[in-house]
Amino acid sequence: MIRMLVRVLGEHYAGPVRRTIALMTAAAIAEGLAYALLVPVLRALLGDEPGSAWPWLAGFGGAFAGYAVLRYLSDLAGFRVGTTMLRGMYHRLGDHLARLPVGWYGGARVGQVSVLASKGLLQAMSILAHLLGPFVSAVVTPLTIVAVMLAYDVRMGLAALLGVPIVAAVDRWAGRAVAAADAERHERDHEAAGRVIEYLQAQPVLRAGGRTAERFGLLDEALAGLQRAARRSVVAAVPGAVGLTLAVQAVFTGVLVLGAYLALGGAVEAAEVLAILLLAARCADPVLSLAELGGKVRAAKAELSRLETLLATEPLPEPARPVQPAGSGLEFESVTFRRDGRPVLDELSLRVPPGGRLAVVGPSGSGKTTLLHLLARFHDVDSGSVRVGGVDVREVSTEALMAQFAIVFQDVYLFDGSIEENIRLGRPEASAEEVRAAASAAGLDEVIERLPGGWAAGVGEGGALLSGGERQRVSIARALLKDAPVVLLDEVTSALDPVNEAAVHAGIDRLMAGRTVVLVAHRLRTVQRADQIVYLEDGRIAEAGTHDDLLRLGGRYAAMWQLSAADPQADPPVGQGREMNSASPTLR
Repeated sequence: MIRMLVRVLGEHYAGPVRRTIALMTAAAIAEGLAYALLVPVLRALLGDEPGSAWPWLAGFGGAFAGYAVLRYLSDLAGFRVGTTMLRGMYHRLGDHLARLPVGWYGGARVGQVSVLASKGLLQAMSILAHLLGPFVSAVVTPLTIVAVMLAYDVRMGLAALLGVPIVAAVDRWAGRAVAAADAERHERDHEAAGRVIEYLQAQPVLRAGGRTAERFGLLDEALAGLQRAARRSVVAAVPGAVGLTLAVQAVFTGVLVLGAYLALGGAVEAAEVLAILLLAARCADPVLSLAELGGKVRAAKAELSRLETLLATEPLPEPARPVQPAGSGLEFESVTFRRDGRPVLDELSLRVPPGGRLAVVGPSGSGKTTLLHLLARFHDVDSGSVRVGGVDVREVSTEALMAQFAIVFQDVYLFDGSIEENIRLGRPEASAEEVRAAASAAGLDEVIERLPGGWAAGVGEGGALLSGGERQRVSIARALLKDAPVVLLDEVTSALDPVNEAAVHAGIDRLMAGRTVVLVAHRLRTVQRADQIVYLEDGRIAEAGTHDDLLRLGGRYAAMWQLSAADPQADPPVGQGREMNSASPTLR
């Protein structure tokens, strides 16, 4: 476990960890040696001259004072090193998460990481501060006492020593029996937590359906599973705890019987037997605490293992010699990308010249958003290459690549701060005038005017205090402020009311002016003025051409256009008032 702890923390923590463990071990040995002085104390008290016990009592008090100092220093060192490790671990975990590709954050990983970064990290780092000291004491102090017993009487010491492998075997067996139950309980705990979140998020749907008084079946099932797993975990721990208690009592009984036999036979003085039995009894308490400590250590070790697995996740490789893109042209060359073994994009090739506007349409699951993700290198392709400015994205540093893109997605996340702080994320060093100009261009003026606090108004966690359209305007302002040469737009108007649609479209027009644009949309009226449109189906380009060309073709795009044209909520055209780019993107 210590080796795993050092691997997770890094080698620069190895020295402080080993010094702390050495200090804890010294404190545990000092405790055992202090108890050794009980033998001469009791021998003197029960002998012919009780007054001769005073020097031994003074030595006993001094030994315990020394033990107390060592214990204080070891506990203090454990807390200090544990706190330092926790802070360092947060930084290391944060740095590592920031290097992982955005595409890695999918499915249940965000929830798992959030639990691991909070409860899990605290539990794992508690090993040194809270668990290791008592655990070392529970192991080393009894072993020291057994060594002392050997020094006073070999026969009784050997009897106690024979119990060590028995107790160790029982404790190991108990740990194995509980480990499987603990793992199941952990999984059930995560599942139940996810169902609770799902239940809370489903409240609008449940209330709209008039089912607020009904139980949520999936949540009930998850909680019942957690209860069963918890019961199995408790039941699995009982045999080990009982077995450990019986083993300790059996060893003590054996030492007691042997001591009585030796005392009755006159081989050992009764006072010495009594003192040794007192030492043996002192061994029992820390050994019995191993059952409880073992469970806590196993839980912390499991979290430590999960942390190690997360930190072992390889980020996308950075180029040894980064190349700077020359221009804003985009190119996909025979790109294949698979997810869970299923091809999402299959041998896809297309090119967008600098300043061109490409619209990507098609049914759900056809690979439209994945195409944007590959451009921004949220994932690496399985084969082929994606180029920006004539350079493969794998040969561009992450910082330089992100500087090429202004990305506006359908789901906008805002941090719990002011509108100005969220816009400034696009370019933190921008002046106040530039920030306000970007906000004005995105149509945020009237939003800021009616918010209490204006620019300083908080947006809430995730932007909860703003509407979807208002959050989208902040995202566009952020992209305008960044002023990147390539703009990626993904379903930015699919769920907005007419007022916000108009404001967002105006902001998008300003954002797209003079830049290379890739636009993904379901509502086809948002793409009709693109220089070129590709219709994706099953990860391949089924149709390609301008809006008019595809209508004349009468294929899939034309059929989708007919459905879109019949929708009274269809988007207004994007790009009105802008002259078409004379250089149309080419597809191949």
